[in-house]
Amino acid sequence: MPMTMKSCFYPLIGDRIYGWLGDFIDIFSILTTLFGVCTSLGLGTMQVNKGLNFLNEDIAVNTTNQVIIIWAITLVATTSVVSGIGVGIRRLSEICFSLGMVIMLMVLFLEDTWYLLNLFTQSVGFYFQWLMQLGFHCDAFELSSKSFGAADRGRVYADGEGDGPLNWMDGWTIFYWGWWISWSPFVGMFIAKISRGRTIRQFINGAMTAPITYSFMWLTIFGGAGIKTERLAAGAGLCCPAWNSAVLAWDDTTFASGTEGWDITREGLKLCKGNESLSEISGACGDCEWNLVDTFVKTQADSLTVKEVVTYINDNDRWLGKYPSRTNKSFARLSCMASEEMWFANISTYGDMGPFLCIVSLVALILYFVTSSDSGSLVIDIMSANGDQDPPVLQRVFWALVEGATATALLVAGGSDALQALQTASVAAGLPYTIILCFVCISTWRALAMEAGDLDPYGPDFAVSLVDPFSTMRPKLWLGVIKNFFLTPNTLYNTMKLHKMGAIAPAIGAGICWMAWVILIILEIVNISSSSIHLDGIYSLAWVFYIGFVTIVTVARSSIRSHYGINGNPIEDFFAALFVYPCVMIQLETVSEKNGLAPLMPDGPDSALNYSDVMKNRSHENAAETIA
Repeated sequence: MPMTMKSCFYPLIGDRIYGWLGDFIDIFSILTTLFGVCTSLGLGTMQVNKGLNFLNEDIAVNTTNQVIIIWAITLVATTSVVSGIGVGIRRLSEICFSLGMVIMLMVLFLEDTWYLLNLFTQSVGFYFQWLMQLGFHCDAFELSSKSFGAADRGRVYADGEGDGPLNWMDGWTIFYWGWWISWSPFVGMFIAKISRGRTIRQFINGAMTAPITYSFMWLTIFGGAGIKTERLAAGAGLCCPAWNSAVLAWDDTTFASGTEGWDITREGLKLCKGNESLSEISGACGDCEWNLVDTFVKTQADSLTVKEVVTYINDNDRWLGKYPSRTNKSFARLSCMASEEMWFANISTYGDMGPFLCIVSLVALILYFVTSSDSGSLVIDIMSANGDQDPPVLQRVFWALVEGATATALLVAGGSDALQALQTASVAAGLPYTIILCFVCISTWRALAMEAGDLDPYGPDFAVSLVDPFSTMRPKLWLGVIKNFFLTPNTLYNTMKLHKMGAIAPAIGAGICWMAWVILIILEIVNISSSSIHLDGIYSLAWVFYIGFVTIVTVARSSIRSHYGINGNPIEDFFAALFVYPCVMIQLETVSEKNGLAPLMPDGPDSALNYSDVMKNRSHENAAETIA
């Protein structure tokens, strides 16, 4: 079978993967991979731009420089993917991993090592403690409505919302969920390519256990270092510049020092952009900033100009929470800065090693995104070449350039909201692909069951698959779908009667439920479009009848399947009836006909062969073709 995503569905739909349905799966996987890799490339470019600006302020943070960075990464990635997996991709990956280990171990030893080891133990324990609860947590109450009375319970957060930060699920959970899913076809295919010949146990240890352990170490070391420096900076009084990077009051207005004079005369003073009153100033700038200004004013001469106050704000180290203090580089107020520059501010706090770590991090960051781009391009090349392990060079160059062009388009189109554009692209790609992944899980389970001998690959199965009406050019099946959409009770009666099962009750029940569903849906449509008829909520009763109809079809399919010994379970029967009940009725209608049953894996000559034997035979055949 070709090394593409459609081959994952062979245990489910057999040779039908070689039709348009299999091509659709591969095309969808290519587009999903493209947007997933481009999201990473865009986010990485923004961070690289911030890192260069951190090291050299003359390098501006803007879209033009980010586009230049994208195409520089794309150029290197193109060269790598053209050289092949054994040369460019492999060597760059090894260099990236080595640089990552150097940075991680240096920070481990530069930081309080005992603190990080304690934190590792504690964090792993918390992870397993909260894994189940957070794994199923969906912010259901927070998303349903705003919480009232939260302040009375002491549950108000920095954003002013009660019981939980607003938009947390969208900005974190949903975004990363979509981003990771959009990477799944690329990562799965690439790992499968480099893991050929390994056992499932070796695959799980190499692709899951080891990376998870490494992630624990990475997040503990750098997350712990970041939390520590943030706490030290807050304790030292470093404040975030919260006046939107602009100070409007540069006139020669004077005001008296001292508590009373300061309180009276600062009314109307505009230190914050757009603020016009003391209350607005205090709310926007924050208590920390104003405490520092108050302290400064109260300890100075009898009169100060606003310009002198502003100069103090700009020059005093306590206001440099955005970067490590000039007089004390051992900590920085990370919460004051954008996420793209937190990394560089954090590692720059390690004295003379700070600049070295920043440079090594920048190189590693660039190479990491190069390896992501080139390996993603290679997987897309293979899928678009129908599984060819050595796709044409021109095609490799084409897909590498398409990735760069797509990332550029997202950044330029997003403008100041480029991050939002990248997040939207990843979620848009990941959401529909979730459906495919669910079927991949079922297909993988079925393949493993065949391998273990729990499922006979050549046992009986329905001759007509649920996807046949959509994947084959057979007008008879199309007419069958149309007929059974309206006449399911009639088909149900004939089928159950033929198999000498109770036919009248299921047919009547299905007919009543189906008619009630259709009539109530029509009434709901009329209710929406008409101003004279009001039957709010009638759609809920309609779907109750539909679930009843689906349940009857599920019982019928389960009974027929058990009668013929066809593999399956009631859950599969239910979801098949829920989404494609006309196709289910075609299966029940044809199962009693001549040749109405077929082997589950129809391409094998001997039903005594198990799934493993079939795969071994195919491996030998592929090897013979390669030698020839």
